[in-house]
Amino acid sequence: MKRGRIAYNGAILDVTETPGEAVRLADGRVVAEGAFTWLPPVEVGTVFALGLNYADHARELAFKAPETPLVFLKGPNTIVGHKARTRRPDGVAYMHYECELAVVIGKKGFQIAKENAFDHVAGYTVANDYAIRDYLENYYRPNLRVKNRDGCTPLGPWLIDRDDVSNPLALKLTTRINGVTTQSGTTADMIFDIPTLIAYLSSFMTLNPGDVILTGTPEGLADTKPGDVIETEIENICRLVNTIVDDATYFASTN
Repeated sequence: MKRGRIAYNGAILDVTETPGEAVRLADGRVVAEGAFTWLPPVEVGTVFALGLNYADHARELAFKAPETPLVFLKGPNTIVGHKARTRRPDGVAYMHYECELAVVIGKKGFQIAKENAFDHVAGYTVANDYAIRDYLENYYRPNLRVKNRDGCTPLGPWLIDRDDVSNPLALKLTTRINGVTTQSGTTADMIFDIPTLIAYLSSFMTLNPGDVILTGTPEGLADTKPGDVIETEIENICRLVNTIVDDATYFASTN
């Protein structure tokens, strides 16, 4: 099943998918696109993000693939929903998307064995974790400005139940800028797969329902400009759409 969350008539509501862009409320009513605001499909807890978790992406950046997972944390201010806007600050030279499979934890666990890892997964969604290369100290230690800017990580629109995805380790990832494909890859190229990441993280801390693991992005990054519409899609999961805006447009809508 595909599950989502929206803001509608002053309330936060759980929804399910209908044909087209409409959504169905728990009471059966159908709400048309444009009448609601998309929210992330889960109430997000701790967000773990992987750096250089695809060998082709590491080569693209001229870095050696890591021998242990490179993980950093993201604050709740970073997460926005489907159809949201993301700000490209004035004066930056290069800001790129990162299409990522997001793994949502559904069952609390500590020191989880790899063979039991999927038992702790609620489902999957799509993330687009934008990065500004100008701000990077280096690719092994992403600094706060790169990965913790307000609204820099759209998530959603749907959470797909774990059992509805037969093989999350062989999914095609695609990014389009204004309808033109710029990135194509597969989750089969992850350096550290989902069971490995869950076992690693839970080896030193408890994972809780709502925690999200962003599993990295393959090669094929490209600069984004204000006005660009970015689609990040993972087969059998969902398609996430987001628009890049400049400072003036962003702050006019938030003030």
